[in-house]
Amino acid sequence: MKKTDRRYFLQSAGATLALPVLHSLLPTALGTGVALGAAKTQGGASPRRLAAIGNLLGFQTPYLFPKTTGKDYESTKLLKPLEKVRDVMTLYRGLDHGVKGGHFAVHSFLTGILQMDAKGMPDGNISLDQLAAESIGGATRFRSLTVGSESGIHGGCMMCWTRSGTRVPPITGPRALFAKLFIKESANDLARVKDRHSLQGSILDAMRSDAKALDRRLDREDRDKLEEYLTSVREVEQQLQLSEQWADVPKPDAPFDQPSDRNMVEDLPLLYDLLVLALQTDSTRIATLEIGGDFLPSDLGVQGGYHGLSHHGKKQDAIDKLLVIEEYQLKHFARFLEKMGGIQDGDGTLLDHTAVLFGSGMGDANIHSNYDLPVMLAGGGYDHGEYKNFTGPKKERQRLCNLFVKVLQDFGLERDTFGNSDGVIV
Repeated sequence: MKKTDRRYFLQSAGATLALPVLHSLLPTALGTGVALGAAKTQGGASPRRLAAIGNLLGFQTPYLFPKTTGKDYESTKLLKPLEKVRDVMTLYRGLDHGVKGGHFAVHSFLTGILQMDAKGMPDGNISLDQLAAESIGGATRFRSLTVGSESGIHGGCMMCWTRSGTRVPPITGPRALFAKLFIKESANDLARVKDRHSLQGSILDAMRSDAKALDRRLDREDRDKLEEYLTSVREVEQQLQLSEQWADVPKPDAPFDQPSDRNMVEDLPLLYDLLVLALQTDSTRIATLEIGGDFLPSDLGVQGGYHGLSHHGKKQDAIDKLLVIEEYQLKHFARFLEKMGGIQDGDGTLLDHTAVLFGSGMGDANIHSNYDLPVMLAGGGYDHGEYKNFTGPKKERQRLCNLFVKVLQDFGLERDTFGNSDGVIV
């Protein structure tokens, strides 16, 4: 391997950045696309990955949580679709962020704090996935993939946030996600991309230089505002550098033709399949999917709007309709886990090396409660097959961010806090 080969050593911010060994960079794959296969780090071990699946309107927890804790917990109506994967997942009860705000507080699911309270926090409003993505650097084409919708209640999906508090806009639908993963740019497109990189880089350099020149003339409050601005500039720079680094590296070969978007209900299994491919090809190691208000019950033959049904007023007819929707979502989540569990990845499976978080920032949409959230953790090499209930005495209760700290540590980050954590779930 030659040190001057751009496919293996990249120039980033004046320093030489060595990429891990990726299948997309192996000589046999270059120029002919990339075969599907397990990625390896430079040490030979399979890389750690993280996936997070969120639901904007929560679940009917009386039909989800068992009465018995431990490994012998009984199956419930909403757990039945997960029977085949119960040994590779852990169900939690009693975890939340202690926040209020109903639908708006749902957006704190992966951050642990409300956006309005983020100022002054060490990591700002950054979400779990984006913090993990910061540690990836240029190792993958995409530091993270955020999938969701831009429609529905309260403006679409808002699960993922940068350090500066900017929402990460979602990739909407399987067609756009497929294009991002597999559609190769033409020579003319690549030339335009490089020209754009050069122009954007010049603009960002000028912006940063001008901003720093102001620093000495600003009071403390304005310096804080300036630092927020510079943080945003740095985030753009990082994305620009990553895009430029991978401009000449071929994308994987598409395993099937580009799909068309239909609706969120019909598209859900395909979105899961594409996320599996994204992780399997090491196009990214961080992936999120949020199921929002555009998940239409009518596409499942259910009468009524999803949001309206979530405010069921304890009417059994409305609850039964919600259970149809939720069983469908859980069935395809189980299929997602099964599929990853069937893909060999080094000394284990893709699921063994991917921590998969599933849940919602909504505990009970009927009363706009953000407490006692439905949370599951699957894969990642953990000892699973258990139901853990933290709704007992106050001293035994845990914050959801305590679980996030554990996930981040196992991902390779040296941290003992995140969000509003006060410990670590072990």
